[in-house]
Amino acid sequence: MNKIKVLLAEDEPMMGKLIKEALELRDFEVIWAVDGLKAFSSFCVVRPDICIFDVMMPYKDGFTLAQEVRGLTSEVPIIFLTAKSAIQDLATGFEVGANDYIKKPFSMEELIIRMHALLNRRSSLKRTESPTAEEYAIGKYHFNFKNLHLTIGNKQQQLSYREAQLLKLLVDHQDAVLDRKVALDYVWGDDSYFNSRSMDVFISKLRKFLEGDPTIKIVNIRGKGFKLVIA
Repeated sequence: MNKIKVLLAEDEPMMGKLIKEALELRDFEVIWAVDGLKAFSSFCVVRPDICIFDVMMPYKDGFTLAQEVRGLTSEVPIIFLTAKSAIQDLATGFEVGANDYIKKPFSMEELIIRMHALLNRRSSLKRTESPTAEEYAIGKYHFNFKNLHLTIGNKQQQLSYREAQLLKLLVDHQDAVLDRKVALDYVWGDDSYFNSRSMDVFISKLRKFLEGDPTIKIVNIRGKGFKLVIA
């Protein structure tokens, strides 16, 4: 049986060595990069099953690294390790495509539990989902999910990974109610209060991105969710 491949990006030698050895003892295969540049190169070569990124790293921080990874794939789970706890840092992490966030200091058991939860969820989605469409027509807009582009005329909007995920869900549920909990579980991983408020911000952003076509509306269905309507 093949080992689960983990890409670890951590610039602190002691922390990196500790995490690598602890995961290898639990039969993971760990590729450890000491900065964001080396981590991205390793990702392109190794194609890991899951990524663990420190936020503060030399040459390329974890947020930038995650954005570049999401430009290549939407499937590989990403966990951020950080000493930061500000709401804005959490919001930024999720916006660029993180699946989970764990604050230092942490226990290895907690990290491993979260890793398995994300890997199991990924396997479950692969078994149940139909193949993902990559391009959509939304009124006068063209939406390329793979490249995270929303285009109208000669104007192109670059979306974040989570913005694209949420827009795809709305398109897939066009003229039907997209349940809040379904969206939160799929895009954010859980329906916590913080994630719920974050989703409301993302809905507002999508409304602004789509305002070039007045026939498109994202309607708030109170107590239930949202509906994408195109007149």
